[in-house]
Amino acid sequence: MLDLQIFFKQVEAYQDSGESQDDAKRAAAEAALELVEPGMTLGLGTGSTVEFFLQGLAEKIRQGLQVKGVPTSQTTQRRAGELGIPLHGAPHYPDLKSQLCVDGADRVDVRGCLIKGGGGALFREKLVACHSERVCILVDPSKIREVLDESFAVPVECLNFGIDNTVEALAALGCTPSLRGTPESPYLTDNGNLIVDCQFARIPDPVATALRISALTGVVEVGLFCDLLDQLIVGYKDGTAASWSRAAG
Repeated sequence: MLDLQIFFKQVEAYQDSGESQDDAKRAAAEAALELVEPGMTLGLGTGSTVEFFLQGLAEKIRQGLQVKGVPTSQTTQRRAGELGIPLHGAPHYPDLKSQLCVDGADRVDVRGCLIKGGGGALFREKLVACHSERVCILVDPSKIREVLDESFAVPVECLNFGIDNTVEALAALGCTPSLRGTPESPYLTDNGNLIVDCQFARIPDPVATALRISALTGVVEVGLFCDLLDQLIVGYKDGTAASWSRAAG
């Protein structure tokens, strides 16, 4: 297996001649489409990179591919409906099992730990990923970090009840917490909860940090995804992509 740190160095050294970020996202999505097989149930992630995957998947379905999806957000559910992607278990989705889950990430480190939840869907994204046989994450090189840092805050989904106390408890862990939205008009997740974005200077041990946050009463889910990554696809602006797989080698 190619070490993820070595893979990151290869990504860093790559001379990308392209200019469009959308081309990088599209390249990653097209590489992920190669993993889709007839009859699969797919976990369908949320976000701008996944949008390209959904568009490509819809085209394959129009050409005769038979698959079903499990959406990770109401946004993805709505988009799948618009594109004609069949959904498994709609509208309540009692069974989230899939053979392949394709999603994006806000950051990924050399351990394969992710920061997710920039789009607010972290709870459902993690739940769907946990029930998938294989999790494939699509990113561009700007999302890669040796160590997770202050460049992207960790989203934490929290109950509204007692939110001031939860924010205080999060701050005591050494981060700078910020309620997403405003006190008068806070951001609400698909589950009706709030999100507190927690900015850490560095997260050298994401597993321990996730456990500490999860242990706080009032916290519903943490946007640190560890031990879930099976495949990472990095799209470049020149339209090419590189892939790392845990199962390779």
